[in-house]
Amino acid sequence: MAEAQPQGTGKAAGGRSAQLAHTGLRPGWTTGACATAASTAAYTALLSGEFPDPVTITLPKGQTPSFALAVEELAPGRTAATAGVVKDAGDDPDVTHGALVRATVRALPAGSGVVFRAGPGVGTVTRPGLPLDVGEPAINPVPRQMMREHLAEVAGRHGGPGATADVEVEISVDHGEEIARSTWNPRLGILGGLSILGTTGIVVPYSCSAWIDSIRRGVDVARAAGRRHVAGCTGSTSEKVAVALHHLPEDALLDMGDFAGAVLKYIRRHPVERLTICGGFAKLSKLAAGHLDLHSARSQVDKGFLAELARRGGADEALAGAVAEANTGLAALQLCTAADVPLGDLVAATARDESLAVLRGAPVAVDVICIDRAGMVVGRTEPRGPGDARWGSPQR
Repeated sequence: MAEAQPQGTGKAAGGRSAQLAHTGLRPGWTTGACATAASTAAYTALLSGEFPDPVTITLPKGQTPSFALAVEELAPGRTAATAGVVKDAGDDPDVTHGALVRATVRALPAGSGVVFRAGPGVGTVTRPGLPLDVGEPAINPVPRQMMREHLAEVAGRHGGPGATADVEVEISVDHGEEIARSTWNPRLGILGGLSILGTTGIVVPYSCSAWIDSIRRGVDVARAAGRRHVAGCTGSTSEKVAVALHHLPEDALLDMGDFAGAVLKYIRRHPVERLTICGGFAKLSKLAAGHLDLHSARSQVDKGFLAELARRGGADEALAGAVAEANTGLAALQLCTAADVPLGDLVAATARDESLAVLRGAPVAVDVICIDRAGMVVGRTEPRGPGDARWGSPQR
């Protein structure tokens, strides 16, 4: 269990932090944060002979939580070290809450860098369309970067200036293969266990009623502050993109998560001049298909729908068939990008029109931005309002 809790509150009256504070729900830690803490402790023990307990890490947004160790194992001769952290998901109904995340670190020859391995309970990627190559352990890019940075710090602290981390890091999760059966991993071709996830290190808890209420309060705060333009974002990465493109203040940002319908229905009754919806391509393809709840348990990416959009964009039947059979939305997007079919723009435009339909003529102009997992814009529209028959030109 972590010694400190994530800080979800802030001084601002609106925006993401204020929404989280308003829910009264306790945030938790991602599997990526737990793996980073465990690998940092294990490597420290490998070099020094002592496990730091608790072990403190720095998350991408600067928070510095400390984690108590549930496992400390140092092999004879310091050939390997293993540390384990129990995941605390806070008040989120996360299937991995309470899971024991272990990291085993072994030294490699100089120049090897950090090599990641999937231990028991961590899956391996077997199909294309994910942000990792086939054959790679299912440890996502941000957790990998977090671990590399922390291991480099440990190397510098114990090996002197210029020291590098040349190690194998094996991440495992007790009972992970069993837990993974309750996730989408088997269907996505991630076999053998769970994925190590997280872009901020913090699990934001989603009670449907509490989060929808927080969205409403976010709109109220933005309107009271005189904001004419707000952005509904699916997560922290899309929030950064919206800020970079539109220079919006914090109290104009709505952390809508999966609840696109909650944003649209409340703004229908309490309009603002302009609404930007920004999110991952796959999630917004669900909105384009008419789903207002974007959670994976309640709506799925419809590859047949994406194939039809691709046809509208000029795809031939061979490409449309490949899109319909793609493993993930990202894989479908990659196929179309390679063929110069603007699937991202088509999803954005269709999601915009679905949003306008939900707004039912409310005086709100809507634009949509689709991004990939790295935060790159892969689809975008101009704003369009009620009665505006012009299709805005897609932007890149």
